[in-house]
Amino acid sequence: MLNSKSIIKYLNDFLDYLEIEKGLANKTQENYSRFLNKFFEWLKNNKLADLKPSKLSLSLISKYRIFLARHIDQQTKKTLKKSTQNYYLIALRSLLEFFIEKKIASLSPTQIKLAKDKSDKEIKFLNLEQMEKLLLAPNTEKIIGLRDRAILECLFSTGLRVAELISLNCEQIKIKKLIKSLEISVVGKGDKIRTVYFSERSVSWLKKYLEKRNDLDKALFINYKPGEDKKNNSRRLTTKSIEDIVKKYIKIAGLPVMATPHTIRHSYATDLLTQGVDLRMVQEFLGHKNIITTQIYTHVTNLQLKNIHKQFHGGNKLKN
Repeated sequence: MLNSKSIIKYLNDFLDYLEIEKGLANKTQENYSRFLNKFFEWLKNNKLADLKPSKLSLSLISKYRIFLARHIDQQTKKTLKKSTQNYYLIALRSLLEFFIEKKIASLSPTQIKLAKDKSDKEIKFLNLEQMEKLLLAPNTEKIIGLRDRAILECLFSTGLRVAELISLNCEQIKIKKLIKSLEISVVGKGDKIRTVYFSERSVSWLKKYLEKRNDLDKALFINYKPGEDKKNNSRRLTTKSIEDIVKKYIKIAGLPVMATPHTIRHSYATDLLTQGVDLRMVQEFLGHKNIITTQIYTHVTNLQLKNIHKQFHGGNKLKN
């Protein structure tokens, strides 16, 4: 019977589940396998190779966490970073999620808390009110302002990385066919192709910007430096240019955040999650190869959900 197997013997079933039911890439499966094998090795070394899922206790998890915290990496000769420890714990939580889905008695994955890493950079993002102020900051009476408004709208609508944004060409945006929405394919990190979606609002500003263009440069977003139009070189904006544009309008909007284009990407992801979009869908929208990368946003949304629950749930307002 499936339920009678030891935890270690579930690895192949778990990897099949990741591939067939979750549709995860081979590389992601390899990462999960590597992280879980560390746990299986620890079980074997502690004479727990035959441990069944139902016998896995919080006490054992605590001992495993101590092992991870004290483990010396063979390459760096240092203890594992908190973020690295969390990779092992996230893989273990995913295995427990598999057990629950397959109705195999085990601990709840929510009982495994991730290590808090003070060295981790806090994720900065703009809430919708701040994002609106930023989007309204450019002076759209001028071509540069129109371009900048289109850039900001596109960043927030799509979650594009800066490198992906600046590589866009006019031919990808068929202006005569632009009505409400738009979807195009982009090549992201690791040459991974994904579809990005432009909102009706971003499409509207793209159209206004392109209708003002009277040049033949193939780049979607170009600079307007004096004399540049007389050169034969492409005037395509650079990564630094986009960063400067975002910083400029953060100041104009009077926002108390030192934001970058990636802050807008964080804002895009955070907004999707707070609206109830599944984490794996957000992973696809962002073009992350590994779900672990996307999980950096969960502590932000978890806090917001906690505050919403506290504010609106009637049980919190009952008298003793």
